[in-house]
Amino acid sequence: MEKERIIKLEAYIVATGLKDYTLTAEEEQVLKDYNNVNWQNFNLEKLFGKSNRGKRLKSADRVSGVLPFVTAGEADEGISDFIGNDVEVYPENTTTIDMFGSAKYRNYKYGGDDHIAIVHTEKLSKFASIFVTSAIHKSSYNGQFNYGRNFYAKDADLLNISLPVKEGKPDYEIMNTIISAIHKLVIEKVVLYVDEKLDNAKFKKDIYGKN
Repeated sequence: MEKERIIKLEAYIVATGLKDYTLTAEEEQVLKDYNNVNWQNFNLEKLFGKSNRGKRLKSADRVSGVLPFVTAGEADEGISDFIGNDVEVYPENTTTIDMFGSAKYRNYKYGGDDHIAIVHTEKLSKFASIFVTSAIHKSSYNGQFNYGRNFYAKDADLLNISLPVKEGKPDYEIMNTIISAIHKLVIEKVVLYVDEKLDNAKFKKDIYGKN
């Protein structure tokens, strides 16, 4: 199983261009200066408009399809099913917050039930949106929401999050650079692990049947 996964992972890394994990000068600098970044609190609704609340769709009423259907929970990133129902489809590059306050970035179109709120971060770059999602999660997922006190879209509209700031406004450019750098640092470890495995003579022999 390990051999099969390593081969698939290597193919994915090559196909997606993830082999290039070298930090740019800008990325290196932003990591060095991270402790000097200025932060400020911002209201979520003022940044991205009102959040949407999904609509209930009972399991018995769901039609099998290809659209990810998001509900509350950590398993499978909250995706409970793939449906073909005629439901509101939310855009990719947005953020969901479930009934417990757990925020997740969505890089795909999806539907959602009434236990999630949708924050419209789609106008941001991918990495800036991921940064904002992390900021939301830090603010909303502290144990204050549970089965007795659910998180709803109205709570998202009242939520304040801490973001890097430049001239009194959110500095989405530095957010993008920070996440880009972190992304490369994580990918570097994966690539080096795969390369080490593939350079192992015994591993190569087991896979390809030769030295």
